[in-house]
Amino acid sequence: MTTPLLSLSRRLRRTPFSDGVEAAGVKAYTVYNHMLLPTVFRSIEEDYRHLKDAVQIWDVACERQVELRGPDAGRLMQMLTPRDLRGMTPGLCYYVPIVDETGGMLNDPVAVKLAEDRWWISIADSDLLYWVRATAHGWRLDVLVDEPDVSPLAIQGPRADDLMAAVFGDSVRDIRFFRFGVFDFQGRDMVIARSGYSKQGGFEIYVEGSDLGMPLWHALMEAGKDMDVHAGCPNLIERIEGGLLSYGNDMTDDNTPHECGLGRFCNTHTAIGCIGRDALLRVAKEGPVQQVCAIAIEGDAVPPCREWWPVLSEKGKRVGRISSAAWSPDFDTNVAIGMVRMTHWDAGTELRISAPDGERRGVVQDGFWA
Repeated sequence: MTTPLLSLSRRLRRTPFSDGVEAAGVKAYTVYNHMLLPTVFRSIEEDYRHLKDAVQIWDVACERQVELRGPDAGRLMQMLTPRDLRGMTPGLCYYVPIVDETGGMLNDPVAVKLAEDRWWISIADSDLLYWVRATAHGWRLDVLVDEPDVSPLAIQGPRADDLMAAVFGDSVRDIRFFRFGVFDFQGRDMVIARSGYSKQGGFEIYVEGSDLGMPLWHALMEAGKDMDVHAGCPNLIERIEGGLLSYGNDMTDDNTPHECGLGRFCNTHTAIGCIGRDALLRVAKEGPVQQVCAIAIEGDAVPPCREWWPVLSEKGKRVGRISSAAWSPDFDTNVAIGMVRMTHWDAGTELRISAPDGERRGVVQDGFWA
C-alpha cells in the first residue's frame, strides 16, 4: 500500500532547525501544533537503538510556548491546572495537566516558571493558546498571553550530558531533573531544562530567537562528532515502553487526569482557583471507571495504530481501546498503551485485541516496561 505524501505549505510551519533536519535525511514528518515534527530518520527501529545507545538532537520546535506575563500570571496558571503551584519557585519545571470545566484534559504540558510574573507553558498538540487567552479575557486578568519566538531543541540519550557540556560547559551537568538554568550561547541567554520526551535522559534547550536555531544545531553536531551524535525525534517504540502518553492519541478532552494515570498531579483540595476543580473533586472521590494501562500484545509485529483498536473481554464485550502499539526489540513483544475499564485493568488480565490484521491476545501489565 502506498503511503500518502504530506503536501507542504506555509500553513505547516517550518522550524528554526528545518534546514538541519533535512540535511540529516529526515524520511517522514507529522503535523504538530501546525508545525513539522520529524518522525523517522533511518527507520523507527534504527532510531530506537541509537537513542538508547548514544545521543540525538531533536527538532521539537513544535512544542510551542504559551507565555503568561504580568501581575496575574501566577493566578492564571493556577486556574488552568489542578496541580497545586503554590510551592513552585522560579527555576522549576512542573508537568501540569490542563483541564476544562468538566475536568477533561485539554493538554499535558510542562510549565516553566521564569519569574513570579512570567511563565512558559510548553504545550502538546492542541490550540491551547486560545483557551488561555479566553480565560484571561473572561476573568479580566492583568496578564499578557502570547506565543513567543521560542523553539525547543531536545538533546536525548545516554551521552546527552557529555554533548551538552561540550557546548555549554560542565556546569550544565548540575541541572537537576525538571529544573532549569540559564546558559550563554553566542552572547545570548538560553533556558536549559533537564527534561524531554524520552526515558533515556537529556535536556531541552528553549531557543529564544529563530536566528539562533541553525548556529546552535551546527555547534551541537560539531561537538558530537566523536559521540556518534545523530539527528533524531521522539520514538514511538521507546515512548510506549516508558508509558509516555501522547495527547490526542492516548487521551483527549473526554478523559480526566485520573483516567490517564495523572491523578498524582492533581491536588484538587488545595489547588484553589482551578477551573475544573469541582468536577475533579467528584472524580477523586468516586474514582475513575477506566484507566490507561500497559498491555502486551502477542504475535508478530503489529501494524501501525492509526485508529483506536477495540479491546474486548474474553466473552467478547468491549472493555477498552488500544491507542498506541509497536514491536519492542528489547522486550521481544508488542508493547501497547490502552484505556481499559476497571473490571479488566488488573495486571495479568487477558484481553482480546481487535487489530487490523486480526484478533490477538493481550495481557495487562503491572506497569510500563521502562
